[in-house]
Amino acid sequence: MIETLRCACEAAGCDRDLAEQQLMLTMETDAGTRHAYECDCGAVTITITKG
Repeated sequence: MIETLRCACEAAGCDRDLAEQQLMLTMETDAGTRHAYECDCGAVTITITKG
């Protein structure tokens, strides 16, 4: 089991942590929840969780 997960920007050379301040959009579907984060570097990271 994964103990901790880290939400971080995956843009080349960035790797900043992403948190509530960067959360721009949440969408829930039958397939799971998607969160879109916009990093200070301008990149967008999408996370998907199944519940």
